[in-house]
Amino acid sequence: MPKLFLQLVHDEAGFVVSSELILISTIVVISLIVGLAEVSNGVNQELEDVGAAFGAVNQGFCYHGLTGHKGWIAGSAFGDHVDKCDSQDDLSCNDPPQPEAPKHYGW
Repeated sequence: MPKLFLQLVHDEAGFVVSSELILISTIVVISLIVGLAEVSNGVNQELEDVGAAFGAVNQGFCYHGLTGHKGWIAGSAFGDHVDKCDSQDDLSCNDPPQPEAPKHYGW
């Protein structure tokens, strides 16, 4: 048994192969970390584009009053204003939400 242990201690045949594997695996791990960071940035940008598209949808509406022979109904209107974080490139919006400013339409 001591003879086998001494042979293992003095054996350097696999040293170069294991050093190369450590170097290659280190490069692979570093590349994976950088690649995943870039994928994360890309996903965040795409989600911000989707959020900006939803925020850009105008939800305002208007319908005029109707009159007939024996009745009438008044019209109504609602104007959708741009919120603070409805635009593009505001991924880090840390301010609290602000209410929309009232605006009167002459309909």
